[in-house]
Amino acid sequence: MLPDSLRFEGRILFLSEDPAQVRRQLGGEDLDLEAALPLRDQISTDEITPAFICYHYDEKLGDFPYLGLKCGEAFPLKEGSVRAGGFAISVAGKRRGKGSSREASPYAEQCAGIRLVIAESFERIYRQNCQNLGLLTSTDFGLIRQIRRGDAIPLAEFLDGLDSVTAEIVRRGGLFAYNAARMKGEVVPPVPSRASRPMTYAEKLLARHAVVDAAAGQVGLSSVRPGDGLFVKADWRFSHEYVTPMAARFLEKALGPEAVLHDPGSILAFRDHLTFLSHSMRSEHRDMGLLTVAERLKPAQEAFCARHGIRLHGELDDASGSEGICHALMAERYACPGQVVVGTDSHTPHAGALGCLAFGVGTTDIACAWVTGDVRVTAPPTLRVRLRGRLRAGVSAKDVVLHLLAQPLLREGGALGHVVEYQGEGLLDLDTDERATLTNMAAEIGGFTGLIAPDAETLRFIRERRGVDLALEPWMRGDEGAEYAQTLDLDCGTLGPMLARPGDPGNGVALSDLREAVPIHIAYLGSCTGGKREDLRRAFEVIRPAAAEGRRVPDGVQFFVQCGSEDVRRHAVAEGWIAAFEAVGAIVLGSSCGACINAGPGVSTRPDQVTISAINRNFPGRSGPGQMWLASPATVAASALAGRIVSA
Repeated sequence: MLPDSLRFEGRILFLSEDPAQVRRQLGGEDLDLEAALPLRDQISTDEITPAFICYHYDEKLGDFPYLGLKCGEAFPLKEGSVRAGGFAISVAGKRRGKGSSREASPYAEQCAGIRLVIAESFERIYRQNCQNLGLLTSTDFGLIRQIRRGDAIPLAEFLDGLDSVTAEIVRRGGLFAYNAARMKGEVVPPVPSRASRPMTYAEKLLARHAVVDAAAGQVGLSSVRPGDGLFVKADWRFSHEYVTPMAARFLEKALGPEAVLHDPGSILAFRDHLTFLSHSMRSEHRDMGLLTVAERLKPAQEAFCARHGIRLHGELDDASGSEGICHALMAERYACPGQVVVGTDSHTPHAGALGCLAFGVGTTDIACAWVTGDVRVTAPPTLRVRLRGRLRAGVSAKDVVLHLLAQPLLREGGALGHVVEYQGEGLLDLDTDERATLTNMAAEIGGFTGLIAPDAETLRFIRERRGVDLALEPWMRGDEGAEYAQTLDLDCGTLGPMLARPGDPGNGVALSDLREAVPIHIAYLGSCTGGKREDLRRAFEVIRPAAAEGRRVPDGVQFFVQCGSEDVRRHAVAEGWIAAFEAVGAIVLGSSCGACINAGPGVSTRPDQVTISAINRNFPGRSGPGQMWLASPATVAASALAGRIVSA
């Protein structure tokens, strides 16, 4: 248990926009907040711990926090900077920790000596990961002056505004300590008890899965409302190779090597991120020994899965790729309407397109969920996005979500921690693959998850992909009179193809408003939002005339096509799509996350290279040092043929 008050010994590191101010602090100078302004906003976990740092999954991570942090046009923090500087508090601006759910980021900060992170606002997963690890968080900048004076800070300062479950987790120093007490009956999470109320679809899913009595296996409440602290039973729990070894390490450290997992049949593991790493790792990273470090992840994951009887979707026998990206396979093979799905990736909401509550969790969350079968949730508010009218021909879900991301409400964090529920007539123009792009990119919006109530299209998709007939149940939609935190109405008929300029998915611009010619070096069609059946079909329709006429992509342009799963690849081969892509000069890769995680062909290798990509985020360094534009699969295909950014 943490004491009732805490003192923070150590320096304060302000993550400033100005690299000179950061370097002053690294050189031993302590700054006032005013001197450090403006602080960096929207620091992504890709910047806190770039993907290649996450090959480490132990205390070595403490050498690397903020290695990818871009301040102005510089990257002022180097290996060991934070540890050497004696920093205990780290301060930033809005939306700290956006992007990936990787718990390696706050763990790296903690291992480097950081005890408290302060920001104007936090992304949901990042802050939850901090709480799970015992790393304190606050949005109160007044603490800076108190800490500098040497004041003891009441623990209550760090509990303000938290639900009772989360507050107790913080008080006990992390989720493992809390769950150990919960399993012994020393602490009993309070269960909301109230009369029924009209609920959103997300609230219904949470209520039906809420754990009332863990020992007795009692599940289900009449109602929940935003702010309720809950544990909810998960129908599926999954992890990938970046996280499985770290979670296994955390589990063994907390409970010993003989820990027994709850219902291993509902636990899945995936090796999907790093299957092409050796093809693209930069020479300086090889020189750091990172390929050797990364190669340790595979046997560690395999050994854990074998020991506990967990189904592992791994690499293909001929090393040509993987079975598929975790979110893609969850949607194609496993997730069903009315379920709760948790995974160690921020894009777990992909499966929300099937009417299930699918959300990303961190390393500690999944390790605990392996043992308990449930996960903790603070019931989120819901942002309703109504797609009014019908989409114009050629406008895709990616165009819709890039338009939404550019809206001030969302760009400034107005949907942080919310369920983003899509409704409206515009959904009729989007099949489940397309809907998955909307729900998947709730991660970029900063939401808890994305969700679409199931309908006839959902049943068609499951029948087509799995050969299974399901029936919808009457409860599987929001109630009349349910409360929504906000509603965004989007006139679908006004939308055209969209882009996101380099640096952030929120840098949206209508393609028709692009005034300058933008030549490209790389066109990448792949990832979980660009490698589905419908993505490839739409891109094929663009390149089909060129393939028939014998035209090819211009010299100096590389066009990569990478399916999201082997199921998709086999379908694309049978339909003739792959042959057409190859006919225009595309390089077709085996299934994997690949370039999206900076681990495969399709990444840029020089800062001057320009990429147009169908992936979901373009934070600095996300897919190489070059400039990355985001676009729909059709726009990527058209641009590949033109050698510059154009519409289909």
